[in-house]
Amino acid sequence: MNHRLGVRSSWTKRSFDALLSGFGLIASAPLWALVAIAIRLEDGGPVFYKQDRIGQDGRPFRSLKFRSMAPDSDKRFGPLQARDGDSRVTRIGRLLRATASDELPQLLNILKGEMSFVGPRALLPHEIEVNGGGDLIPLEKIPGYEARHSVRPGLTGVAQVYAPRDLPRHHKFKYDLLYIKRQTLCLDVKLVILSLWITVRGKWEYRGNKLWNERTK
Repeated sequence: MNHRLGVRSSWTKRSFDALLSGFGLIASAPLWALVAIAIRLEDGGPVFYKQDRIGQDGRPFRSLKFRSMAPDSDKRFGPLQARDGDSRVTRIGRLLRATASDELPQLLNILKGEMSFVGPRALLPHEIEVNGGGDLIPLEKIPGYEARHSVRPGLTGVAQVYAPRDLPRHHKFKYDLLYIKRQTLCLDVKLVILSLWITVRGKWEYRGNKLWNERTK
């Protein structure tokens, strides 16, 4: 019985992803054209940024985004995550990242079944984290790493919505594991709606609470 419920839940989630990503691709088509023109006009570099990521069951896939950094960033600095005020981010890139518009091409990854709308963030192969003591820690060594690959990585998720951007990975992995244990279609819909709210407010790059304004003491 539990197996049948699991299969049904998986089918429902995949149907939700396919229908919503298909609609999103059609609805956002005019925005794709505007973003592509803006990126090309700023520095003449490529419109898209492709990067290998780890998907469900450890399978690699090619993630697609609108390019938000200088064209030679990876060659000069390696695939490092952007920091606050990062000089590698272009002017149009700052707007794209604040509204998560740079991730619109990942709707194709969702439609192909490589990603889901909701799930843990897709990690880079051999990604590392710098801990408080300045030590380099492979993410594979952090508890919860393997478990989070039991589901498709997501465009958004519990950690992406609720966790501060600078929270260490071993804490973010706890958010991911919480989602894996409690995932339902209703929770997915809620997280998608909250993500749209963050997008409208342009708060994806904000280091504090992305959902509501911080209360002043």
